Amino acid sequence: MNESASHRPIRSFVLRQGRVSNAQARYLEEGMPRWGIPYGPAALDLERAFGRRAPRILEIGCGMGETTAAIAAAHPENDYLGIEVHTPGVGNLMKEIALRGLTNLRVVQHDAVDVVREMLPEASLAGIHIYFPDPWPKKRHHKRRLIQPPFVRLLATRLAPGGYFHCATDWEEYAGQMLEVLGAEALLANTAAGFAPRPDHRPLTKFEQRGQRLGHGVWDVIFKRRD
Repeated sequence: MNESASHRPIRSFVLRQGRVSNAQARYLEEGMPRWGIPYGPAALDLERAFGRRAPRILEIGCGMGETTAAIAAAHPENDYLGIEVHTPGVGNLMKEIALRGLTNLRVVQHDAVDVVREMLPEASLAGIHIYFPDPWPKKRHHKRRLIQPPFVRLLATRLAPGGYFHCATDWEEYAGQMLEVLGAEALLANTAAGFAPRPDHRPLTKFEQRGQRLGHGVWDVIFKRRD
């Protein structure tokens, strides 16, 4: 595979000038030297980054970090690498890491496509989480969606055999696209007949709990890397 083909000039995100609170700025300044990993076009030594050998889970799009930190806290046996582009979210995630005393979570603030392509070795991951990515609901914007065949193929090559690829969305049409795109990737196999039940490792977010009360659906798509 020519991995340069997976680098799309169309971004799946828009960098908005969100306000960074004083607390977020402080935690960002103090936390990035400790838990941040700078982007660079070279393979990342994951054992050195985490200081141990353990299963590595990649999370793309950490948002404000609460769910990412909760997962890392609940599973100290795993190491988690979070990717997020928005500064307020990264600052808040640094706060979560500090307040929870987490040692198994690192963060890269950069475009996920670049990070996966340039920094993550093949077969280096035990799992991938992509929770509630921007659905880009207008049809003319669907090309901006993160879950597209070239990027899914790239991610699949970074999974070790048996590693899992877990997406979740509250946008039904996007859920269908996720199921179709992952189902068409030869390196992956669905773990369910279609959509999967929410696994215990994905906690309910406040947003999701509110949606459930309002009758909104959430769809989980879980595939595994073929042996």
